[in-house]
Parts: sequence; C-alpha cells; structure tokens
Amino acid sequence: IHLARETIKGCENRGRRRRGRGSSSSESELSMNPRVQRYLVAIEYIGTRFSGSQQQAKDRTVVGVLQEAFRKFVGQPVKILCSSRTDAGVHALSNVCHIDVERISKRKPGEVLPPHEPGVVQRAVNHFLQGNDGDVMVTDVRSVPSNYHARYKARERTYFYRLLSGSDPLSILEKDRAWHVPEELDLRSMQEACRVLVGSHDFTSFRAAGCQAKSPVRCLDEFNVIEVPSTPYFPSIMERAESILNNGDDPLTYPSQTKTETASDTTNFGGTFGIRRRHRCYVVTARARGFLYHQVRLLVGALKCVGTGELTVSDIERILEAKTVSAAKPMAPASGLYLARVKYELP
Repeated sequence: IHLARETIKGCENRGRRRRGRGSSSSESELSMNPRVQRYLVAIEYIGTRFSGSQQQAKDRTVVGVLQEAFRKFVGQPVKILCSSRTDAGVHALSNVCHIDVERISKRKPGEVLPPHEPGVVQRAVNHFLQGNDGDVMVTDVRSVPSNYHARYKARERTYFYRLLSGSDPLSILEKDRAWHVPEELDLRSMQEACRVLVGSHDFTSFRAAGCQAKSPVRCLDEFNVIEVPSTPYFPSIMERAESILNNGDDPLTYPSQTKTETASDTTNFGGTFGIRRRHRCYVVTARARGFLYHQVRLLVGALKCVGTGELTVSDIERILEAKTVSAAKPMAPASGLYLARVKYELP
C-alpha cells in the first residue's frame, strides 16, 4: 500500500511538472495511458494558404488539416502538438509534432488493437491529405515513448530565409516563396552584420511586441547569409558547354557574379528569347535551440536594410544594444521564411 501511494504521488508530481512547462492535464493523462501509442511526425507544408500552424476556431491551419486527416484514419478525434509554431504564410521543409493514437477496432467497437506501424501511419495520413489542397505532407513517422514531447525534446531549430534581388518582377514560380528586393544587395556588409548578431545576446530589439517569452536572451548558434543559384531553368548539355567555353562558368553551379543578370548576358544562354532574367538569390540561415516571436523575420529585415545601405553595421550594433522592441526596422514578410529542421536525440 505504501509503495502504491508513493507511485501515485510520483505520477502526480510528474503531471504538475509537465503542466508547469505548458502541457495540459488532459495531455498528461493521455500520454500515461498504456493503450495509447505516441508518434513523432515530421511534416512539410506550403504556408501560403494557412493561417499559421496552430489550430484556430475558424481559420485553416496546418494542425487543423492534419488533425482532420488523422481523424479520418483512426476514426476518432486526435490532438496534435507541434514543436514549433509558424505564422501565416511561413513554410516548413520539416516541422515536427507528436500525436497520441489509441487504435480501436472499427469492426468491433471497444476492442483495442496493436498500434499501427509508422510506415502505415505515414501512407494512410498522406492519402487523406491529398484531398486537402495538397499543401501539407507527412515526410516521416516514428514511434516514441509516451512522455516524448515534440516541443520540449527539440535540441535546436534551423530556419532559412530567401531573398531575391533584381529589378524585374518576380517569377510566378517564386510567388509567395521569397522576399523580392528590387535593389541590389551588398553581400559583404550583410555578412559583417551577421557576425555582430551571432552568439548569445539580449534580443529585445528583435522580438515582436506580443512575445510571451520570459527572457529575451537567446543564443544564435549560426547566423549567416550566402548567395546561391536562383533559377529553376536547367540547361541542356550543349548550353552548359557553351556557357563554360565563353565564361568559364557552369550555369548549374553558383558563379561569381558582380551584377544582376540581364537578358543579354551570355551566362543566360545567349539571351535566348523566352528565357527570363534571373534574380540574385540570397539565403539567410538562423540556427538556435529556440527563437523569440518574429525574431528571424526582424533580423532578416535589418540585414536587408544593411544590404541596401539604409543601415550600417554600426547601426545594427546600436539597435541590438538599445534593447527596445521599437528599435528594429520593419520585419521581413512571412513568404520567404522556411522552418528547415528541428533536431532531436531520438530514443
């Protein structure tokens, strides 16, 4: 009897600790149910038509669509918790969530069956997602212990942000996939600004007014910007050979460029009619254990201003030291932001 009381007391204490970290009591009770299997689920999505990742009463969200697909699969409502919240318009190459599923027989209601294999879960849920605009997909599933939490077990998160620089209108293939900056960007100055921001700092100046984090201190383990090839056009062998012969550049690799390409550039395969001008593409990488609300978009907004000459590297230092929410320039739009990876130490 004494041992049973101690066990119950220990479970209650663990439940209180979970609730103190933001988990609800219902979630704690569900995760302790031995008949329930918890799955860690990786998903990718195009954020354009979503009002963010978190479920909302009326608007279409990533979690809402995913929960509906799981409901159709398992035949009962489920609750999904994401590792990282993304805003409306933000994309994910890989976001991660967890879900608890109790497999009940559809032929014999009340009969509990062995859990589905992860591969079965992935294929079945993707089947139901296909009829929902096709802008979210399950990319991986793993069975995990009942106390494995997608948010609290995450070791680090990586975001990418894409900027396309050039005076021409953005291609429809890039619509809502990048931030179009008409001006030329000074890559070297942007990289210098990144070095100021990397590391552990009080990022009060780079968080939105609605941020609920208790501390503004975050450590940016990685923060940099590079230039990468931007075109979705893939040249033939003949065109590649001609470009290398004339310019020494392979158009499938990143060439060293000094200006935005025009239709008359030889690197644009002889200025062939119908081939649009290419923009210069810059990718910002931000990696940390966690981020403040809108932190990455505010940082990128400041970097863009450095690139166009609106701000100097010294201005970035001044904004960082100001430690006030109103110090930063307007943040970058959501369309260029991608949650790239959430890293775990899997059991």
